[in-house]
Amino acid sequence: MRSLVADRPLAEQVRAQLAEGMAKGAWKPGEAIPSESQLAARFGVAIGTIRKAVDGLVAQQALVRRQGKGTFVTAHDSGRLMFHFFHIVERDGTKSYPEVRTIDFRRDRAGAEAARALDLSPLDKVVRIRNVLSLRGRRAILDDITLPAQLFPGLTEKIFVARENTIYHLYQSRYGINVLRADERLRGAVASREQAERLGIDEGAALLEIRRVAYTFRDRPVELRVSHVDAARFEYHNTLGKGEVL
Repeated sequence: MRSLVADRPLAEQVRAQLAEGMAKGAWKPGEAIPSESQLAARFGVAIGTIRKAVDGLVAQQALVRRQGKGTFVTAHDSGRLMFHFFHIVERDGTKSYPEVRTIDFRRDRAGAEAARALDLSPLDKVVRIRNVLSLRGRRAILDDITLPAQLFPGLTEKIFVARENTIYHLYQSRYGINVLRADERLRGAVASREQAERLGIDEGAALLEIRRVAYTFRDRPVELRVSHVDAARFEYHNTLGKGEVL
């Protein structure tokens, strides 16, 4: 851990160093971080300062508190995917875990759109991945994912396809990239011939287009994902906030 300095709020510095530690693998996904008293001794600050720093990381969903057990590094497992990052349901509201099939994996130059979204040069190298997602056996989504190649060294199609958990879990466990939030823009579209073939629908059929940029610590963009959803059979459903208990 680096020494703290006087010209920045202590809690902010502690939060930044804890985040850096998680990114470098000091604490693995699902593992507990040291107790507040241990962290206070390590940083030489008051427990209130540690609590404020940890509160900030909990608010970012980088950490999660478990009553009576401690504070843990958030793990991107199937449950987190379903409740935080996957919002497509069937028309009757049924939500199910997607089956993912990779149909293209290649390296490329970023180009203008990906460069803007990922804060890259258009000539920077990226990894492009195309997946078809099915829900309960019905093709629902065509996903086009673009990743900055420098953040994912050595990523191959074999590694990507053989992952044992979610895509975001792969980012986290293999590359130390913890997706904390995503910015999404939605609009209507119509299916091209290729999109129609991939989704088993008619050319010109209605699609929902979702453009997502995923961010890690310090609001660094790590993924551009453009999804096209069969709008005749599936919907976007996202519940914001917590339900009120009466």
